[in-house]
Amino acid sequence: MNRKVIITCAVTGSGATQDRHPDLPITPEQIAQASIDAAKAGAAIVHIHVREPDTGAASRRPELFREVVSRIREYETDVVLNLTTGMGGDLFLGPDEDLLDLAEQTDCVGQRERMLHVEELRPEICSLDCGSFNYDEGNYVYISSTDMLRSGARLCLDWGVKPELEVFDLGHVWFAKQLMAEGLIEDPPMFQLCMGIRWGAEALTRNFQTMVDNLPPGAHWAGFGVGALEFPIVAQSVLLGGHVRVGLEDNLYLSRGEFASNAQLVERARKLLRLMGAEVQTAAEARETLSLTPFGQSAQRSAKA
Repeated sequence: MNRKVIITCAVTGSGATQDRHPDLPITPEQIAQASIDAAKAGAAIVHIHVREPDTGAASRRPELFREVVSRIREYETDVVLNLTTGMGGDLFLGPDEDLLDLAEQTDCVGQRERMLHVEELRPEICSLDCGSFNYDEGNYVYISSTDMLRSGARLCLDWGVKPELEVFDLGHVWFAKQLMAEGLIEDPPMFQLCMGIRWGAEALTRNFQTMVDNLPPGAHWAGFGVGALEFPIVAQSVLLGGHVRVGLEDNLYLSRGEFASNAQLVERARKLLRLMGAEVQTAAEARETLSLTPFGQSAQRSAKA
């Protein structure tokens, strides 16, 4: 069991949830405020997506990330920044008779373009989705090829940003270890085990245990479950020696019919951890645990390199 736990809060995500939650953070100001509130509630790390302010649709515009990061850094509350790089991998194939007649929702660009905001802002952490897979939306495939991942890992090394290796199935863990073998991921690696996202790893205890058992020795890791499985996976993560993630990206409710805020989800996770006999790490402690380059120093490190 892990008795000194890092809580990550995934504040808004990229799913089409803007019409399913009345107070989902959408504007940069709302996302920044939700991040600060989560940090005050006990989150050491905030995982940040951005959305188009007028529609709530998922976005990858660097200027939106820039505003969110600037607003968070204006506060005195300390929190580790983890920016997504998952946007730009959405491939919506056409009908069977013309697969390359791509649907208008397609947004599929190269790895460097997916990481322009990371290059500019140099957060402590950025996500790296470790493989392509099918979503539960007809001909929608998320694209993250092996060459793209090698490129992303190299950029993280160059920029002094730690990649959070997001793994949705066992093959993703396997390839992440290959990146380590090629010297593209520095020790200690950091994994996020993503459970229950169709059609990745089903959020069953035996599957979760298997994912953990396949991680490389010495890896830091956290896990999350979606929907009603959010807090069962919190408990299992701690029992298996890991850290945890909660937030509106993964689950919109405190209970059936009762909408949550990010801060409330963090507070509930903190209470659960306390009842289990675990303490919660501060942002400063999380930086030390994960061997992070503090915000603002990655650019200096990159320049020296």
